[in-house]
Amino acid sequence: MIHVVFAGTPAFALPCLNGLIEEEGVEVVGVVSQPDRRSGRGMKLSPSPVKQLALDHGIEVITPDRLRGNDEALAWLQGKKADVLVVVAFGMLLPKGWLDAPAHGAVNVHASLLPRWRGAAPIERSLLAGDDETGVCIMRMEEGLDTGGVYAQAAMPIDAATTAGRLREELANRGAELLITALPGIMDYSLSAEPQDDSFATYATKLDNSERSIDWAQPATQVDRVVRAFAPVPAARTRLHGKWIKVLDGMPLNEPSSIAPGGISLKDGQLDIGCGDGRYRIHQLQPEGKKPMAAADYIRGHQAARLDRFDAQEEFGH
Repeated sequence: MIHVVFAGTPAFALPCLNGLIEEEGVEVVGVVSQPDRRSGRGMKLSPSPVKQLALDHGIEVITPDRLRGNDEALAWLQGKKADVLVVVAFGMLLPKGWLDAPAHGAVNVHASLLPRWRGAAPIERSLLAGDDETGVCIMRMEEGLDTGGVYAQAAMPIDAATTAGRLREELANRGAELLITALPGIMDYSLSAEPQDDSFATYATKLDNSERSIDWAQPATQVDRVVRAFAPVPAARTRLHGKWIKVLDGMPLNEPSSIAPGGISLKDGQLDIGCGDGRYRIHQLQPEGKKPMAAADYIRGHQAARLDRFDAQEEFGH
């Protein structure tokens, strides 16, 4: 029997936790997750998705607000006498004491093909950079940021329709399969961790909210990357008459265009926005305070003449 302590927080980690719970020969003896957060209209305290799944299965959960210097939390982990600590999108750096406590150390499921995109936002960064593939790794954790050796990895293509939401779901499921397959080999040492080549490392820094704002002076291809990297939530956005509009779906049109950056064309019922190079066709959007809607429905609800007079810099600009 493999005794596992699991550390994770968001929905991305659920397939891995659920896979461990259901796997014969594995027992999840404890779960660590981030503290409850306020959410929803009532701003009520809500458990993380990982905490809720663990509680639903009767697994003990702790939610420390910090790990470094937290002797009580470390004692809890040591008391579990786990064979391995499995970490999936936990959201906190693990001190050395946590990495060393389990008999076989700590294993991380990371959503990139390491050493590319070490860090906090590998899925979004791969889309923003225009990568044609990404993947998921099972990695041995050490004190450096995603620098440990890789036990197993699986690649996944990125095409013109790939969004962060879709990629996150696919990588979460593939990561769970890879974890369950690799775990026995990690335990009996038949699977070794291959060192990363640091010379190829890139870093997926934490996303800044300002990166959601569309810069129409950029090429249409780059605008499309921003839309897909933030879809479906929190969504890329632009301003119209002082209010935000979320751009949920569309496509780049890279043929020559006479539309100025941020300018609008409503030809043939299509909502096209001028870019620095080409134009971007919006398929779905969400005006501030309203539900998502097709661009065609949005156009029907507004006077075309008014839309045509938008100033690129003040209305649809930065």
